[in-house]
Amino acid sequence: MPDNAHRSPEEQADARSGYPPGGVCPPTQPLWPGFLTGQEGAPVRVLLVDDDSFMRRVIAQELLSDLRIQLEGQGGSLRDGRRLLATHEFDVLMVDLRLGDGTGFELIREASKQHPGCEIIVISALEDETHVMHAFELGATGYLLKDAWLQSFAQAVLQVVNGGAAITPRLARRLLSRLSARPGSPPPAGDPPTREATLTTRECEILRCVARGQVTEEIGVQLGISGQTVNAHIKNIYKKLHVHSRAQAVSYAAYSGLI
Repeated sequence: MPDNAHRSPEEQADARSGYPPGGVCPPTQPLWPGFLTGQEGAPVRVLLVDDDSFMRRVIAQELLSDLRIQLEGQGGSLRDGRRLLATHEFDVLMVDLRLGDGTGFELIREASKQHPGCEIIVISALEDETHVMHAFELGATGYLLKDAWLQSFAQAVLQVVNGGAAITPRLARRLLSRLSARPGSPPPAGDPPTREATLTTRECEILRCVARGQVTEEIGVQLGISGQTVNAHIKNIYKKLHVHSRAQAVSYAAYSGLI
């Protein structure tokens, strides 16, 4: 008996059309390209320090569910954080600013000195500009608000290790508003020191892309240039603004009104 005899009319139509059953086509390429940092065989190593045990469990569960990430250790105090820094190799430190025996700023300073190649993501309930900017100035490359819905802790980790800046969308929106502010608008209180720097139109475009959390490859595709050219522009931005990370460049440009 022909196979068609056991098929529904819909399945027979799918077979004649060349489409798979149900009309659903499999993806033509992997969802996570092999050239990006963070693979199942070489996961991103993360340390997590937060004195809020509930929040720490929530973040840990999300990280542990992603095979591209390996949670190396976690703690709930500044003391725990210092112990983790001394005993673990890691790629990303996720730290709260409010720790029972100190502040996350202290841990950011120590992590930057002891592990200069690491990425640092702040996880905090504090969203005032003073805390946000100070974290970036100390070397943080991400700032996530605990009460935000439209964000993923795992995706933030993957963003920063691939050259992006992980910022909660509403904070990023605030930075973008500053970037697009009209020249001559009043600067915020506590003006930063003046730096002789003029960014080109292309550098401004790239900085806006970085503020949206885009990585080098995404920026290159959007602007029609190579990733190597994107990185060359970013290095020029670093030199002009006297900064050392993408997050610092975005926060300084927004804060000072250069763009």
